[in-house]
Amino acid sequence: MTRRSGTADLPLHGGRVPRWLGDRMTRLGAIITEAIILEYGRDELLRRLAHPFWFQSFGAVMGMDWHSSGITTSVIGALKRGLNPLSAELGIHVCGGRGHHSRQTPHELVAIGSRIGIDGAALAATSRLVAKVDSAALQDGFDLYLHGFIVTDEGHWVVVQQGMSGARRQARRYHWLSTGLRSFVNEPHTAIDGVQQGVIVNLTDRRAEASRRCQLDILDQLGPEEIERRLAIQGQRREKQCAPMLPHLVMPAHHDVRPEDIVARRLQNTLRAAAECGPRDFAELLLVPGVGARTVRALAQVAEIMHGAPFRFSDPARFSVAHGGKDRHPFPVPLKVYDRTIDVLKSSVRKAKLGYFEELAAIRRLDEQARRVEQVQGGPSVEVLLAHEGERSHQYGGRSVFGLEPPPAATRRPTASATTQHTAGNGSNAEPKRRIN
Repeated sequence: MTRRSGTADLPLHGGRVPRWLGDRMTRLGAIITEAIILEYGRDELLRRLAHPFWFQSFGAVMGMDWHSSGITTSVIGALKRGLNPLSAELGIHVCGGRGHHSRQTPHELVAIGSRIGIDGAALAATSRLVAKVDSAALQDGFDLYLHGFIVTDEGHWVVVQQGMSGARRQARRYHWLSTGLRSFVNEPHTAIDGVQQGVIVNLTDRRAEASRRCQLDILDQLGPEEIERRLAIQGQRREKQCAPMLPHLVMPAHHDVRPEDIVARRLQNTLRAAAECGPRDFAELLLVPGVGARTVRALAQVAEIMHGAPFRFSDPARFSVAHGGKDRHPFPVPLKVYDRTIDVLKSSVRKAKLGYFEELAAIRRLDEQARRVEQVQGGPSVEVLLAHEGERSHQYGGRSVFGLEPPPAATRRPTASATTQHTAGNGSNAEPKRRIN
């Protein structure tokens, strides 16, 4: 049955993704999705995109603000730019986007259908119906402004769309997954869950079937103009509270990453796996110049995005520890680490296409190693990890919307007068050199 697969409530954020990050998101997003398709196939990629927790974690590992509504726009945009040039090879097509781009989705689907031999008109109708269900049949106070439609050569699809409530300064993201079309209007949702938003109208409830029939009768008898004149919605229902089968993500309003936002044990396991498994596997297999411990740590979190089970994405903030965030939360984006992550993944995918899977297997082992040390306790706290990363940010090419990250005041090169005094004291003004990983 075609159904909504999950929802997410997010703080509403404005602004734009800077080009230096947007270009990297395009490359990293495309290469991660390529690797998932190589390892698990196109349908598995759709299932992951349909999961709100995985989707948020995916955006966080790419350096977007870990909790904000902007992840939806930026991830859909990055995938569209990165995957569409590869659509003939990968068999996956990304349509729609924000505003004007969302309204072009049906036209894009018809064109894709003509090109690859699937029913593009039926997909266009599906696109319109899904949008209508989440904007008209289900009236929850969020006005849709983004509609992304991702379809495979087999005609399987996932829809990610987002609505905005300006009064509440919140956005709500809706995920849909095709698993065999049955009905769009008779309980297409496994559940509807979320923060109490007051009274809503849900005409997709099975108990509203009589209401739907009456509306058709009224339309036939009175016509649209008379209906509009008499319109007065009665018998509104409060939001249906069902069993928690439908994943529902609620992101906090605070921008900084706090210890309570991260399952510390999972983060410590990932870092421990990188320290124990990384030197053995990556030194022999990846051999990308400049790859060191910090890059392997980022790769370990990317490995979980590629291979992790759904339950492990309940704390999307954890994945911001891989490549930081554009607004310096939890720390500036480490561009040197980010670029090396892309290089390693590109090398792995390129060789896998030629039949050499050793490098992709090494990345998978990072995730497996984290599972093996699951029961081991200990490791630095979240606060210590983030503070350490912030102190070394300038060494990793840290950058945010505020510019390049300068060295901490305590490690900046002393002024001329201070140098003179320091030299007089111990005969040396040289700073210790640190290797950049």
